[in-house]
Amino acid sequence: MELRLAQGTPCWVSLLTDDLPGARAFYGGLLGWTYSPGPGQLGAYVRAELDGEPVAGLGVSTATGFPVQWTTYFAVDDADRTTQLVRECGGTVAVGPLQAERAGRMAIAADVSGAVFGLWQGEEHLGHEAGAEPGGPAWAELLTPDADGAAVFYAAVLDRPVRPADGESALLVHGRPVAGIRHHADLRGHPSRWRTHFAVRDTALTVHHAVELGGRVLVEPHDTAHGRAARLADPQGGHFSVLETL
Repeated sequence: MELRLAQGTPCWVSLLTDDLPGARAFYGGLLGWTYSPGPGQLGAYVRAELDGEPVAGLGVSTATGFPVQWTTYFAVDDADRTTQLVRECGGTVAVGPLQAERAGRMAIAADVSGAVFGLWQGEEHLGHEAGAEPGGPAWAELLTPDADGAAVFYAAVLDRPVRPADGESALLVHGRPVAGIRHHADLRGHPSRWRTHFAVRDTALTVHHAVELGGRVLVEPHDTAHGRAARLADPQGGHFSVLETL
């Protein structure tokens, strides 16, 4: 029997878009995904798969004017209790907690600076841990003008330590970094946000392919502490990063 991922581990990423067929075609072509049906409480929703294993979710946004965006979910042992902690620590809860059929229990919240994230108490669906597998999630990173406040918030809500570092702190699970918290003073009028990185074999080739599929390059390939990365936008406007891991 598979065990639920440890509390605080990024365990899932999900895209809300206004063009689900277009998003399926773009990410399928870029990252090699196939799709299967997912829970439908919040509307049309599919699970993206690599070699038959689920790695991400794509759904239709039901809110008018809601931006196309990727959301990072964190594994929790008790979604109801963690949701209450979000409120007690100054965050807000937008959705849930609610039962996603037999897959698990979930909530969508925002931290003290407005960054949206999800909570997932896995049951039949335990999620997918970030790693170096091409096409799958590789890293989660929070961009915020208040990194110190974010570190206090996530440490309290997820009951996990945050290790300070120059330029980027790290959320730790069993002593291992699982997500970054980076100070970013200029977010150009946007709220704080979690950035999703997908692992790829070759960043430059992936960027070229994304443009061929109708995407846009936001930041050209560059070296980071985690590998060679680039920032992209899908044809519907959803921002994400690709990462050629070290």
